[in-house]
Amino acid sequence: MLRYRNIMISTLLLLGPLLSKARQDSANSFSAYADQQEKVFVALYEKKDVTTYEHLLQAWQERYRQLPDKTQKQYTRYLANAYYNLACVHALLGNKKPALDYLGLSIQSGYSNYAHMMKDTDLDGIRKDPAFSKMLQPLRATGDYLYILQRAGTYNEKDKRPLPAFTYQPAGDINLTALRRAFNLDSIAGQGHDVSKVLNVLHWVHELIPHDGNHENPAARNALQLIAVCRKDDRGLNCRGLATVLNEAYLALGFASRLVTCLPKDSLRTDPDCHVINMVYVPSLKKWIWADPTNDAYVMNEKGELLGIQEVRERIIRNEPLILNPTANWNHRSSTTKEDYLYRYMAKNLYILQSPAHSTWNMEAPEPGKTIQYIQLLPLDYFKQGPDKKESTSQKSGTTYQYYNTNNPAAFWQLP
Repeated sequence: MLRYRNIMISTLLLLGPLLSKARQDSANSFSAYADQQEKVFVALYEKKDVTTYEHLLQAWQERYRQLPDKTQKQYTRYLANAYYNLACVHALLGNKKPALDYLGLSIQSGYSNYAHMMKDTDLDGIRKDPAFSKMLQPLRATGDYLYILQRAGTYNEKDKRPLPAFTYQPAGDINLTALRRAFNLDSIAGQGHDVSKVLNVLHWVHELIPHDGNHENPAARNALQLIAVCRKDDRGLNCRGLATVLNEAYLALGFASRLVTCLPKDSLRTDPDCHVINMVYVPSLKKWIWADPTNDAYVMNEKGELLGIQEVRERIIRNEPLILNPTANWNHRSSTTKEDYLYRYMAKNLYILQSPAHSTWNMEAPEPGKTIQYIQLLPLDYFKQGPDKKESTSQKSGTTYQYYNTNNPAAFWQLP
């Protein structure tokens, strides 16, 4: 079964062949090349054309090797997926040795989705080969995301390490007031109860700005400027940018809200991926709820009750029922399914949770003399528990970044 770099990428159609001489590439030109070539690889997978696939992959590798080492790391996922899909084609054609060889190269390049490989019918032709089992066996501890998360269910509620207090900027702040007026957020939220207001604003951000996970966000760090740049340049934002816009919209309407960076365990240091969503406090429910503007997603239990991030995490670990809103989608190009989104992608990324201590307008904008504090919730299973506090100052911006660790979920999820 064809696998992609990002769960939100839908099936791509055959494009014209892309042939180019190897040359030194800037990050931007290689990014465009990699995106385009990936579409070609998808088409060749579907046609089962291994000869052309291998020829173009060799050309891709030649250009890739000319990139600086640091830049190469940004594109290892492309390489891992290219190898994986080529392994699938060979396996489907009955070519066992090249199928196993390319699967090994894919794993060496960082492909680690153990659960998918165990059920991918494309690999059935090599599944009984002893080399297949030997290759995959070590991956369970690094690539079976449900297994990893289930082992990370234990925290320490007695952890009393000092942490900054979580704070939320009042809606009366001049910048939040400007945002509220500029986009008539009261009209967008509507006149209903607080739950409908929260969901209406989630839908609005999702519709306003497309998700673009393959490129960096603009230099702006606040909702007004981010929206303006997206309109001017006809572009999207990655998950952090979208969550920033949603966070400030919630604050402007008087809702306590936080960005939450959801991170994998990544003990091999091969997975640079994470996902950023929002937690917003709903007064009538007296709880935080999950809000993901990238996928226009929120999560419920079997009774239809809205759940927070910590509840979703616990239910995944305990294998309890979860319901994803049926309208969840990625850029209206593909539906976001519960199985792929919650049990694969978010199961991977719900291992470590990180949030800014102070939720404000423009909170992550670098400024000389500014200190930005983050609090990280670590499970006891995590291999690197210390230091309790880490601090660094950017020579370029003069901004100081502080990271505090805790094993206490009550401290992280405290109500506003």
